[in-house]
Amino acid sequence: MSQSTDLINLDTLAQELATIQQTGSKRIALLGSRHVPITHQHLIEMMTYALVLSGNRIITSGATGTNSAAIRGATRAEPNLLTVILPQSLERQPQESRQQLEQVMHLVENPSNDDLSLAEASYLCNKEIVSRCQQLICFAFHDSQTLLQTCKDAEEQRKVVTLFYFD
Repeated sequence: MSQSTDLINLDTLAQELATIQQTGSKRIALLGSRHVPITHQHLIEMMTYALVLSGNRIITSGATGTNSAAIRGATRAEPNLLTVILPQSLERQPQESRQQLEQVMHLVENPSNDDLSLAEASYLCNKEIVSRCQQLICFAFHDSQTLLQTCKDAEEQRKVVTLFYFD
């Protein structure tokens, strides 16, 4: 192994260790699939609730499933520690999500992405979310291409990534 590769690996490890050991609040992105069984949604909600009660800031998107569960948990614990970034404008979100999203204090819309497909807009949204966090927690299936690419992008940015698979 070359010295430059050794330094990059040591830098990466040092940064990850510092993030893991950090006792203060962190900015944690929580993303995942829309197609999540209700029992898994309850677990995600409880985990998010605990993360927020510990003083962490949660950043997520506005989709149903994983993200909706994260919103419920964070809102129950401390609504001010939640930021939701939408891939498109609020009007483009599914009706079942809008009522919940309208209650979010820190809601970021991206109307400039309204002309994009949802997959393209979601990818751009996930990139923005990752750029704002220190750590990414992701719930995906092995064929969740957009989410898996988001995890790869986060790792390339030297973020701490925790990936849970549903399948």
